[in-house]
Amino acid sequence: MSEERERADNDSPWKEILEAYFPQAMQFFFPQTAALINWERPHEFLDKEFQQIDREAELGRRYADKLVKVWKIRGEEIWLLIHVEIQAKSEDNFAQRMFSYNLRIFDKFAKPAISLAILCDADWTWRPNQYSYNYPDCGLHFRFGTVKLLDYQNRWTELEKSDDPFATVVMAHLKTQQTTKQLGERKTWKFKFNLAIV
Repeated sequence: MSEERERADNDSPWKEILEAYFPQAMQFFFPQTAALINWERPHEFLDKEFQQIDREAELGRRYADKLVKVWKIRGEEIWLLIHVEIQAKSEDNFAQRMFSYNLRIFDKFAKPAISLAILCDADWTWRPNQYSYNYPDCGLHFRFGTVKLLDYQNRWTELEKSDDPFATVVMAHLKTQQTTKQLGERKTWKFKFNLAIV
């Protein structure tokens, strides 16, 4: 399977489940940001707006990205940029890309976005969460929120007891990574998780 086809197959389920269970995703992965949001007001996916700033989409690159409009408890509108990094390997310019998306959103729509990333790779040491530069008269420090799915391996019992749909998603992802060359075991786990999601 080509890398492009594999990316397409992997990011489609993430896009679908983020749309179907967005409040649960925020509460599961980013509880501090979720606590700012008034979930009684409807959220809105800004796919058209995101396409306007996503130049890489024109080059055929695919990521499970969602730009979402929500409302804070105090009433202000805020935008969230949720990026699911599906690549199996780390990417050197990832933090710069996160900064670039954030800057483009502000530049085009005059809206500061809260940038958040879910890292699905298999490299324990790769944990980008900031982009910065510093010169004598000018500097910048951009920090974004991340969760690393590998970290949930140490919380497997907790995930099994949870009825949150994203606990099942994380377990399925981790088992998919662990059974890459064990097709029989992968099929067993896939069947188990499909039953759990239904």
